[in-house]
Amino acid sequence: MRGDKLVIKDHHIRAASQVAEVILPEIKQRDGRYAITIAGESGSGKSETAESLRQELEKHGINSFIFQQDDYFHYPPKSNARMREKDINWVGTSEVKLDLLDQNLKDAIEGKEKIEKPLVYFEEDKVENETVNLEGIKVVIAEGTYTTALENAHKRVFIARNYFDTKETRAERSREKQDEFLEKILKIEHEIIIKQSEKADLIISKDYELKT
Repeated sequence: MRGDKLVIKDHHIRAASQVAEVILPEIKQRDGRYAITIAGESGSGKSETAESLRQELEKHGINSFIFQQDDYFHYPPKSNARMREKDINWVGTSEVKLDLLDQNLKDAIEGKEKIEKPLVYFEEDKVENETVNLEGIKVVIAEGTYTTALENAHKRVFIARNYFDTKETRAERSREKQDEFLEKILKIEHEIIIKQSEKADLIISKDYELKT
C-alpha cells in the first residue's frame, strides 16, 4: 500500500531474525519459491516484521517480495471506513479479497514471474492495479490481519499481541481515529483472528520472542 508508514524497531528485527533462522533451511531445500504469512491484530507489527524479515533474508542472498493484505480490500481505507460506519457487520474477512491474495500466492509458488495485483493509495483513497515482477524472487511474504487463513503458504507466523497490547502502537501510527467505535471494530477482528491463529506454525509472543 502506497502511503503506509513503517516504524521498524529493534524488537521487529529480533523477531524477524528468529523466524529467518527457522525457515532458512526449508527455503534452501526447496527448488521453487517459498511462501510465508505473517498475521496479527491491528498494530501488532505485521508490516514491520515482514519488512525486517525481507531484509534479513537479503543478508543471506535470498530475495523476497511482500504482498500486503491492505492492497486487497474491496474498498480503499477511507471508503472502507465509511462502509463500516454504515454497517459494522461489514467488518471481517468479507472486506478483503482473500481468494485473490491466495491465488496470487499460488501463482508465485508455481513459478509465475509476472503477477497482476491491486495497489492501494492511502492518501488518495483509491485502488489501482500493478504488475509485479517476481523474477529472481525466492520467497513471497503475505502480511495482514487474516493471512493465517490463506491456504497457499509453507509457514504461517502469528504475532500474539491483542488490541489492548497494541493501543500505544496504533496511536503512534495515527492511521485511524482512536475512539469507541474503533474499539468495537478491533474486538470483532480479535474474535476472528484469534480463531485463525490456531493454524499458525510459529508464534511471536507479545514481547517479540519466537515460540515454535
